[in-house]
Amino acid sequence: MPEDDRAVMERLAALEAEVKADADKQRARKEAAMAKLREQRAAQQAESDSLRQRQTALVKVKPAREPEADAPISDDDAIGGALELAKRAHGVKQELAKKGDKSWVKSGLASMLLGPLGWLYAGSLREAVPASVGWLAFGALATKIIPMFLLMPVLLVALPLSGIAGVVYAMQFNRTGKRQRLFNKDSKKPKQLPR
Repeated sequence: MPEDDRAVMERLAALEAEVKADADKQRARKEAAMAKLREQRAAQQAESDSLRQRQTALVKVKPAREPEADAPISDDDAIGGALELAKRAHGVKQELAKKGDKSWVKSGLASMLLGPLGWLYAGSLREAVPASVGWLAFGALATKIIPMFLLMPVLLVALPLSGIAGVVYAMQFNRTGKRQRLFNKDSKKPKQLPR
């Protein structure tokens, strides 16, 4: 073999050895990275399994709650509290449903659907009649002058407020047995002059 060929062959052998060494190093790094990744996945899986087991244990075995030392509650106390609550609810129902009284539901619905015209059911006539006349006049003028899409926001605010007023009128009627005023109540105390 000529000298040049031998030098080329030695150089090729050296390059092959260097490439093989680089490939071995890369393979070793890749295997180390894969081993590290497997360890991380195993650790995550073990942690997940441990968490699942703890949650299962908590769900399956709930410790019985011990009553607090400050406020022990017996079955008699719980039943007594429930009976007391039922008596109060019955009392409220009886108060709202007395015969001869005005229904607050009817008054609220009529006032919400008809505006101040619904106040005539249970409200003070000194307030309900002028408000009804004003409502009808406003309705007659508004439908001729104001477009409906501008009138709707006003109605969406005014009618629920009117319904609330109707409910309050009915509740006051039921409490006192006669029509009561909501607005501009005159105090029965004589007015004193400032000194």
